[in-house]
Amino acid sequence: MFFESPKLLYLLLLLIPLIGHYVWRAIKGSTPSLQVSSLAAFSKTGKGWRFYFEHIPFILRTLSIALLIVAIARPRSSNEFSKFDTEGIDIIFALDISTSMLARDFRPDRIEAAKDIAIQFIAQRPYDRMGIVVFAGESFTQCPLTTDRATLINLMKEVETGWIEDGTAIGNGLATAIARIKDSDARSRVIILLTDGVNNRGEIAPLMAAEMANTYGIRVYTIGVGTTGMAPYPFMTERGVIIQQVPVEIDEDLCRQIADITGGRYFRATDNTKLIEIFNEIDKMEKAKITVDSLSIYKEEFMPLALLALAIFLLELFLRLVVLKRIP
Repeated sequence: MFFESPKLLYLLLLLIPLIGHYVWRAIKGSTPSLQVSSLAAFSKTGKGWRFYFEHIPFILRTLSIALLIVAIARPRSSNEFSKFDTEGIDIIFALDISTSMLARDFRPDRIEAAKDIAIQFIAQRPYDRMGIVVFAGESFTQCPLTTDRATLINLMKEVETGWIEDGTAIGNGLATAIARIKDSDARSRVIILLTDGVNNRGEIAPLMAAEMANTYGIRVYTIGVGTTGMAPYPFMTERGVIIQQVPVEIDEDLCRQIADITGGRYFRATDNTKLIEIFNEIDKMEKAKITVDSLSIYKEEFMPLALLALAIFLLELFLRLVVLKRIP
């Protein structure tokens, strides 16, 4: 057991003058007295129970104060497990957020399905560092590499279309993801690039970005999102939203080349179930052994001390105000 704020234990020194003052008052005889000519009449009278219990309230109060000081110093205990092997790598999600991701061939649509399944993937890999890059006509980092699962999941939930100029800049999205992961010292570095379209924007050619990833030893798994043929797409009109069928156009050759150049793989997701299977397959392929030196599980120990201090204080009040009450 250890104390989170050990310096607060110095407050125990305040008990020394408190005890000294009490002893000084007892020696000086601060209690009321009566002068008589002789004590002979009281020589055979024994000491009553009050004599023996007189100092107990002060002892209890001192003890309760001491316990309270120890409690506010925040005692904690820990169980430490010295070395264990686990699996962890660095992963960046490069997610297409162009408006075509609103197509409803996935439930409820492509963008929401991709986010939900990515969150499941994040939750089942607690020892990986992960980050998020989004792209449409441009690209930016939504979340840098982190092990903070709660923050990562919340930022993934916030992703939506319409944030940036529309279009599909696959090369820019991949280049931004590379910039975020290239300096990592992890044994395995991976980019999962998910898109539903054809590269039509951006200053960086997708294959050039793929060569950059290969130079840094980064594997890229590409996922084409969309059914085959036609897909339902919501259009906003004066009469509200109407659903029309639009052709699905995914540059599978480009996605396959990016994966081949970097040593990754290309996958085609035609529905939610297939997308889940793809993420599960990537999960099985990307495992790297790492050693964690120790894992400490902390437990707060102040509550029992605080409750005991309260119980002792209440007992002291009962003795002083009821049992040992003096007649005014």
